[in-house]
Amino acid sequence: MEKTDLRVPALAATVRPLTPRQRTARAARNGGRPTLEFTERVPYDTYVHASTLHTLQQPLSGDPGEMSFLMVSQIMELYFGLTCHELREAQRLLRADRVWDALAPLRRTALHLEGLNAAWQSLRWMTPADFNRFRDLLGEGSGFQSAKYRELEFLLGLRNPALIRPFRRQTEVYAQLRAALDAPSVWDDVLALLGRHGFDLPADLLDRDVTVEHESHPLVESAWVRIYADAGPDNHLRLLGEALTTVAEQFGDWRYQHLKAVQRAMGAKVGSGGSAGLTWLRRSMERVVFPELWSARTAM
Repeated sequence: MEKTDLRVPALAATVRPLTPRQRTARAARNGGRPTLEFTERVPYDTYVHASTLHTLQQPLSGDPGEMSFLMVSQIMELYFGLTCHELREAQRLLRADRVWDALAPLRRTALHLEGLNAAWQSLRWMTPADFNRFRDLLGEGSGFQSAKYRELEFLLGLRNPALIRPFRRQTEVYAQLRAALDAPSVWDDVLALLGRHGFDLPADLLDRDVTVEHESHPLVESAWVRIYADAGPDNHLRLLGEALTTVAEQFGDWRYQHLKAVQRAMGAKVGSGGSAGLTWLRRSMERVVFPELWSARTAM
């Protein structure tokens, strides 16, 4: 039996739907002007919860620049969650062999990552002097501790079980991360799809321990070379490869812009969360998302 989403009835009880005919009648009564009187909470706020969102910015200092840093961090968290949502939808469709349908959430994923990348522009003003005015108040708080970013990495196939340890005392968050780590990544689902489509992939690759990060395999690379050899419009696997490549590219851009933002705001100082800062970020960037999609291009 399909599990019912219990959030839907609660939302439907507060946001009253309108039909096209009702909207037309409302516009006629208003003479084309927007409705200004409501018997309850403004419908927009009921749906978006904007009044709640705008109470979540609680700076620790009196420095006006801290609000930018805090709010951009929160915007990125929302984008992390949205990107995870889209990737899970893509996985659901890939597991059902609905390759064409999976292209839509993957393309949305790439666009969300574009928005995520654009958020860095709001922090380009920050020099070390600007950051130092409130940095000490952050204590050991660091973006490294973002659970939703870690979940995004797991979905993209970047696996390191040790990185969920900071969340052990947040039992619900830890359980979500453990579940994401134990489940196949998007790339694992793509490999399973290729196997079902007749590509010669070894059983020990398809049945491997998914908690361990995937290592590039020559037979996967060969499969993509064969897929790209057919440039016809009905080759949905080739379109899938391009959609995944764009996702990987945008995610790589985010990691690079993260490194540049850190370099701009604090140079090579030790990270707030105890890491080596720039050195740690450079090392993490060496782990490639969807590796055979890139290496196969040499043989095409």
